[in-house]
Amino acid sequence: MNDLDEKDRLLLGALRADARQSLVELARHAGLSRSATHERVRRLEAKGVIAGYTVRLGADREAPGVQALVAISFQAGRNCDHVVPHLTGIPNVVTCWSLAGSTDLMLLVECASNAELDNVRRLVATTPGIATVQTHVALRTHFDRRT
Repeated sequence: MNDLDEKDRLLLGALRADARQSLVELARHAGLSRSATHERVRRLEAKGVIAGYTVRLGADREAPGVQALVAISFQAGRNCDHVVPHLTGIPNVVTCWSLAGSTDLMLLVECASNAELDNVRRLVATTPGIATVQTHVALRTHFDRRT
């Protein structure tokens, strides 16, 4: 993303705020013509900078009852290639990040209850190649720029 110019950044910021904006609205925001805006958006999509468009759920959405970050360390000689394929089969694991440092993976887990989180944590802990699991339950969200 280092090759993005100011106009690309303006377009991305506008799309983050409202991905349903028309090309005319985006063009006005970035100070470009509609056709130039369309070409830039297509280029950003082709390069994978824009990976998709989504819907943000409002306050009335059915939010998970419990969100947790689960920190994982691998057994000696194990890595993401050994562990991640097993984790993709656990539907409550929403996101999986590789990390630098003493923690190898961080999972974002969403569950309906603490009991369900405990079951998911047990599934994760018994995954071949995992040495340690630490679970950090989110008490509240102060802000989330992804939503």
